[in-house]
Amino acid sequence: MLELKNLVFEVPVSEGAKETKRIIDDLSLTIADNRFTVITGPNGGGKSTLAKLIMGIEQPTSGQIIYNGQDITNASITERARLGIGYGFQQPARFKGMKVKKLFDLAAGKKLGKQECFDLLGKVGLDAKTYLLRDVDKSLSGGELKRIEIATILASNPQMAVYDEPEAGIDLWSFERLTTTFEELYKKNDGRSIVIISHQERIIDIADDIVILRAGKIEAQGPARVMIPCLGFGGKVCGECPTDAALQKMTDAVQEQ
Repeated sequence: MLELKNLVFEVPVSEGAKETKRIIDDLSLTIADNRFTVITGPNGGGKSTLAKLIMGIEQPTSGQIIYNGQDITNASITERARLGIGYGFQQPARFKGMKVKKLFDLAAGKKLGKQECFDLLGKVGLDAKTYLLRDVDKSLSGGELKRIEIATILASNPQMAVYDEPEAGIDLWSFERLTTTFEELYKKNDGRSIVIISHQERIIDIADDIVILRAGKIEAQGPARVMIPCLGFGGKVCGECPTDAALQKMTDAVQEQ
């Protein structure tokens, strides 16, 4: 279980300035085991920053991060990874001279068999024979790199996986395949948690819980069965951020439960 307690993250308003602005503003949130949580909301609301705080890429100004009863507020990225937290960047890193196979082995902490690697690449819609021995460098497109990163997270098999807009730069067919993969992972019902930062209706639709983040604060949260009818996507395949009216309607609906 992940607990965020009164989390605050501030940055200088400009380089060298003493004045700061809050990106995350006294935020408290609990994510239980075996839950599929989607964090959504307007651009600039602090969603990616929150994901980075969970992984330790950024350190909070104040507040606590508790994972399975252990305070990890000041823990490093490596320490959090060893505890079972995985992270998918919105813009994945490239590794010149490293093959996809080697990346999978490092993530898994052991040498994986060829079929295991084929299965990982298949889950993200990539042909194993084409990609397994490719370098993870600039020869890959942004979409290819994103899918390989997601396969790498699957190889590490984390207890909690945090994905920052996994749909970014991915074609529609691959996006549908990834969504199916997320569903399959969740349906294993083995206590693992998935947290996804996304605006996509298709991803939001399969969540257990939805959290709306605006201006660094949780504006509304609750079970998907309550939240989804209030989102007002209008049947679009690629949903946009909820409107102010939709957010207010959602907040009212949750408060009435």
